[in-house]
Amino acid sequence: MRTQEINLFIVDDNKLVLTDLKYYLINKFGKGLQISTFTDGESCLAKVDKQTDIVILDYFLNGQNGLEVLKSIKDINPKTEVIMFTNNEDISMAVESFRMGATDYVVKGKGALTKIHQLVYHIITEPIRIMVREFGISKYMAIFLLTFITMGLVVFFVLRYIKPEV
Repeated sequence: MRTQEINLFIVDDNKLVLTDLKYYLINKFGKGLQISTFTDGESCLAKVDKQTDIVILDYFLNGQNGLEVLKSIKDINPKTEVIMFTNNEDISMAVESFRMGATDYVVKGKGALTKIHQLVYHIITEPIRIMVREFGISKYMAIFLLTFITMGLVVFFVLRYIKPEV
């Protein structure tokens, strides 16, 4: 059970993008993220395993399409959250990315770093994902447990603070 570090991979053939995004995320999240960078899909796939939590993946890579890499990542570890990161605003590419299991599709440019920050923060802090990642239970069991706990709290507060009129 891992309680501290989140393994995040950044895959982009533009070294400036890799460096900027890496240091931006380190600045935002500190040492809680273990960030690895790759300039091609093959080197990323060689390192992806069951401990890979998040991959920020360029759609267009030298020698390989980002969708091929996305499919391979999901084959290795279906729980890995993959954020497609591209210059292309083509809706059909976004739809295909989602269909293949991408968590989100971010277009590079103004506001992209903020969007990446929000997505990574959401992935790290969502209760269901935390339960799946930290305790190894299934997603459906996590949803059931959170629903059960929430309903229990609602009933508790209703019985404690709402007095029926006689």
